[in-house]
This record gives sequence, C-alpha cells and structure tokens, in this order.
Amino acid sequence: MADSRVSGAGTGARRSGPSAVMAAPALVFFGVFALVPLAGVVVLSLVHWDGISEMTWAGSANWSDVLTDPSTLNAIWLSVQVMVFSWLVQTPISLLLGVFVAGRGRYRALLGVLYFLPMLLSSAAIAIAFKALLDPNFGMSLAFGATSLAQDWLGDSDLALYVVVFVVAWQFVPFHTLLYQAGVRQIPASLYEAAQLDGAGTFRQFFHITLPQLRYTIITSSTLMTVGSLTYFDLVFVLTGGGPGEATRILPLHMYLTGFSSDEMGKASTLAVLLVVTGLTLALGLSRWANFRRGSQLEGA
Repeated sequence: MADSRVSGAGTGARRSGPSAVMAAPALVFFGVFALVPLAGVVVLSLVHWDGISEMTWAGSANWSDVLTDPSTLNAIWLSVQVMVFSWLVQTPISLLLGVFVAGRGRYRALLGVLYFLPMLLSSAAIAIAFKALLDPNFGMSLAFGATSLAQDWLGDSDLALYVVVFVVAWQFVPFHTLLYQAGVRQIPASLYEAAQLDGAGTFRQFFHITLPQLRYTIITSSTLMTVGSLTYFDLVFVLTGGGPGEATRILPLHMYLTGFSSDEMGKASTLAVLLVVTGLTLALGLSRWANFRRGSQLEGA
C-alpha cells in the first residue's frame, strides 16, 4: 500500500511539475513579444506624437477624435463588409472543395495540389499579378479577347471592394479547404456505410452526416476567417492603396496611413488597440458560442 501511495504521489508530481516548466518559455516569449508591445501601443494611444518630436499627453482626445472621424467610421464599415462577404464567399467554396479533395482518387489528389498553389505565394505577389490582370488596357481584355472584361475594376468605387474580396478569397480558400479536408477524413466511414444501407443518397449524407460532423471545423474556420479579415493589409495596400478615394480603405490600411502618411502615431496606436479589442472580442465570442453549443448537445445527449 505504501509503495502504491508513493508511486501515485510520484506520478502526480510528474504530471504537475514538468507541465509548468515546459510552459514557462512559451509564456515568457508571449509576454515579451506580445504583451509588452501591446502595453506600449496602449500608452501611445494616449499621447500626441508624430514619430519624431517629443510626445505630449493627449488623454482620451485620440479616442474621441478617432471614433468620431468619418474616415474611421467608413473604414470600420468597409472592414465589416469585407468580413461578411469573405465568409459568405470562402466558406461554401472551401467546404465543398474540402469534401471533394478528401475523397479517394488520383485525379482528386492532383486537383488538390493545384488548389493549394495559392498558399505558396505571398500576398504582395498575388496583388501585383491581379493588378496586372485587371488592368483595363492590357489585362484580361487583351488576353482573352473579351471587351466586356475591359473595365476599370480597381478604379471603380462600386467594384473595387468586391474585387478585393474576390482576390482575398482566391488566396485563402486553399487554407480553409485544407481544414475541411482534414475534418472530413476524421469522420468515421461506418456512418456513411450505415447511411448507404438505409438508402441515403449523396445529398442526404452530406447534409445529415458531413455537415453535422464538421460543425466544430466550421467554427474554427469561421473564427480564423473573421479575425483574419482584420489583418488584411499588404494585399489591399499593393492592389488598391485604399482607393479609389476611400473605397477600399479598410481599418488596417487606415491605421497604417494615419500613422505613416499623416504622421499621427497616437491616433494610429488607437486604431491598433481598436483592432486588437475587436479581434479578441470576435474570437472569444465565437469560442464561447462553440462551448455553449457543445454543452447543450452533451446535455441533450
């Protein structure tokens, strides 16, 4: 009995001790490279500073100016549109492609490789390529001989934002497709075999087996998609520069232009804090909703 208690105590010590020690480097790394810079940005949001001269205390003036600035409100609205349209475009395409490439067959594996090629390219390279393709003078209109494509896609304020959403989807659909592919391959084959024995067709299997089994993958993908939409900068900066006018001046780009074009680092830091708070709120909200759904389903079971 004594030996078993000693061995049990040793096991408990082994379980509790190394975990804290192994987590310490990650916590230190996170604190130095995430929390400390974030604290510095919060301090900068309370001062007037052009990046060169001496800082002066501003208090809440930066916040009141930023939150009442029409350019900021427009940037927030554009970011919301990009977030919603990106989710509406990317989610069904990624889901269907993920289900497709998860199947067996050499041609599906080959197509899967082709689908994932955009993941190997940088955002700047993608933006440069699409900027050339969408040029009304020597882009797709000449390449395909279609005069209907000879439009100023990036110069039309009514089209530019939707073009940005399309290019963003082209870049990030492969990543979310990979998530759904992995999720589909985790579904037990016995579920589909039982459904086939019951006479369920492909569509019924998709809606009654695949989709319910992918609910947490959908939540994970949606979280990454919505929070990630707050970080689109390099692609939009190279593709449109925020134009025409302010038609594509989303919040991250507005933050950059405020800080480095208008030399208002205090207001830019305020926008940065606003981005962080919004991203954390979205991530925590989706996480809590997912946990609530999981708890309700377990209780129902």
